[in-house]
Amino acid sequence: MPKAYWITCYRQIKDPDKVAAYAKLAGPALAPYGARYLCRGTANETFEAGQKERVVVTEWPSVAKAVEAHNAPAYQAALAALGDGAVRDIRIVEGLE
Repeated sequence: MPKAYWITCYRQIKDPDKVAAYAKLAGPALAPYGARYLCRGTANETFEAGQKERVVVTEWPSVAKAVEAHNAPAYQAALAALGDGAVRDIRIVEGLE
């Protein structure tokens, strides 16, 4: 079964305190599902329509595990803490291997 990658692109951070509250809850909420952070931070460079905002790439055992983690009550609580603190785009993509 191929691994999966959850890519979060922040378009705008409106409230850094809400983002920090989300981050404090999100890591522990996702860990039981096999989340492994590959990178996180502000983009070093951007091209084409890219924005120089925060990006997070997380590796998962499978697409199913990533979706299960997203829908889990603990992660939903993290999202509630984030609220309107950021505008972001999340994509889950199956790996090639």
